[in-house]
Amino acid sequence: MESVDWVVEGMSCSNCALTIGQYLQKEGLKNVKVNLIGGQVHFDMNGNVTRQQIIEGIESLGYHVKSGQAVSSAGTRFRFLSNHFQRFIFCLVFTIPLLAHMAEGWIHIHILMNPWFQLACCIPVYVVGMRFFGRSAWKSIRNGMPNMNVLIAIGSTAAFVYSLTGTLLQLGAGYLYYETAASIITLIFFGNYVEDLTILSTQRALNALAKSQQVMANMIAFDDQHHEQVFPVDSQQLRSGDIILIKSGEQVPADCKILWGNASANEAIITGESLPVEKQAKDLLIGGSLLVDGTVKAQVTAAAKDSVLSNIINLVKQAQGEKPPIQQLADRISAVFVPVVLVISLITFVANYLLLHQLTPSLMRSIAVLVIACPCAMGLATPAAIAVGLGRAARNGILFRNAKTLELFRKVRQVVFDKTGTLTTGRFVIENFQITDAGISLEEFQKLVYSLEKYSNHPIARSIATAWKIKGETRWKKIEEVKGQGMFGESREGDRCHIGSYQAASTLTNDSSHTLYVVRNEKLLGWLDLRDETRPEAIEVVRYLHEHHIRTILLSGDRPEICGRLAAELGIREVIASQSPAQKLEVISGLTRQAPTVMIGDGINDAPALAKASIGISMSDASHIAVQTADVVLMNRGITQVPLALGLGKETFVTIRQNLFWAFFYNIIAIPIAGLGYLSPAIAALAMGLSDVVLVANSIRLFVKKVV
Repeated sequence: MESVDWVVEGMSCSNCALTIGQYLQKEGLKNVKVNLIGGQVHFDMNGNVTRQQIIEGIESLGYHVKSGQAVSSAGTRFRFLSNHFQRFIFCLVFTIPLLAHMAEGWIHIHILMNPWFQLACCIPVYVVGMRFFGRSAWKSIRNGMPNMNVLIAIGSTAAFVYSLTGTLLQLGAGYLYYETAASIITLIFFGNYVEDLTILSTQRALNALAKSQQVMANMIAFDDQHHEQVFPVDSQQLRSGDIILIKSGEQVPADCKILWGNASANEAIITGESLPVEKQAKDLLIGGSLLVDGTVKAQVTAAAKDSVLSNIINLVKQAQGEKPPIQQLADRISAVFVPVVLVISLITFVANYLLLHQLTPSLMRSIAVLVIACPCAMGLATPAAIAVGLGRAARNGILFRNAKTLELFRKVRQVVFDKTGTLTTGRFVIENFQITDAGISLEEFQKLVYSLEKYSNHPIARSIATAWKIKGETRWKKIEEVKGQGMFGESREGDRCHIGSYQAASTLTNDSSHTLYVVRNEKLLGWLDLRDETRPEAIEVVRYLHEHHIRTILLSGDRPEICGRLAAELGIREVIASQSPAQKLEVISGLTRQAPTVMIGDGINDAPALAKASIGISMSDASHIAVQTADVVLMNRGITQVPLALGLGKETFVTIRQNLFWAFFYNIIAIPIAGLGYLSPAIAALAMGLSDVVLVANSIRLFVKKVV
């Protein structure tokens, strides 16, 4: 199923996002995610409609598809007055003279009071406002989902028509409210402009990652004489298999494998670790990292759209489009908000007219109700906080696969650790080994062990394969890795070999003190002892969890004595050892029934438990399946950022609650105040625009707020 990611312009409130989402779902598209912050739209094609039809459908709703393979049906767009800043400046020029007559004690210009002069000043503002707000309002009504622009369009139109009637019928200055119509439009353009600025700042971490993809690359090609030539190309044009030259001080343009040369690479943009990493032939370079020293020739291993950095950006964008449960109430309210406000405005007009018996004050109060109401605040409350939370997390090498995880973190009461590669470095050293069968030589023993372990991605297997790598390894007729049991192989000569934990040799020896046992044809050939280093940051992480009253558990397939020593060293209070993947899954299932549980692991055998836990956390250098099943991926090759991930999750939820409180409080208080006549329509328009700014500014505090 093909996935599509577009950027859609023109979304100004939660109703806009709801409208687009409902349209896409009505077309039968799956996995629909619409992110108001940034305008990202994601969905899966179903084969029943084409991209062009979807673009035309979205643009019929009043929005513009900025990116996508199909050509937009809207054609060429006007460059003039194409953004809120330009519209605000244009309208401000004509609105200032209209507001100047209100300061008649200081300014004595007779023409400012002339109704025809005021009409001439108001018309350009009204036309620009209706071109944006009016067109959007009409399309939203036509599609059965009225947005906030309906309120603005009705409010400004009521003031304009009322004033125009007074001018044509020469009813006097008491009927002239052109400044109200113009100031509503101008101030809301100003509010939208400021809101755009603040929202853009929530995307700065993601924008920095995206910008790092757009670099030039030195591509190597060969002429007909087989002479090497280097020429510059855009990194987006690179494909898997291309050969590139990367010099000292240059940014790595794509994920690649070094063919020649040595270098030091700064991978801070991905891992958060600022210290350079030494690279040599056959090592991998991550696109977006910086070559601090050295020159290399490398082969591209992934096109730009499939790179590690691109996948990170896509993960964050998709997570921003997710809606945690707390947002559902706000969405339901936003969906009916505009019709409710229209009814309240009508009631305000009727009630005031019956009480005051005056048309003008009643109309102005009903207009103030229309323009001060703000569904945007409710729609922005969650996306703004999530955008900042995910952006800060990405900047620190923490990737959330979905936004729901952020909310779940506040409920976490217990954290379960795998041992190998999680609390330990996963870099094993063969400390000791012994051949127990006199009929096998050292070379044959090492060749057998290497030939089996080279096919496994387990950290122990990788370490052995690296240490004992030899030529002429055994050729297998059949080879299989069984989770929790080790490697099984059948040679072409019919020998059945097995390397694994004590379980592999439990019927052949009573000595269970070694790490691995090698068995061939039900005969013990020997054993190996490996030593693993404890991660230096593990003690601090465990201490942090205990200080926050979070229960810690070590869950491992390793032997009880080894797990017990590690737990004692780190201060972990509970140990569950000698567990198979199925048993780990059962343990996690039981724990999650008791309380929300975090599982941190990195191996193939951890994947089922990671998927079952309330929140699964994996390292970026973990097995592929562990990364794919985890809810959170730590990019800095360690658990250092676990406290930050927990803190960000909790504080993001706190910020969401604060934002929702402000959104509801603002509307509950502001609408009655406007209805009682304590706010003019112009002040109401300014208050509406700035209400979103307050909310987004509160979200931006997450960038610098102390969360650990």
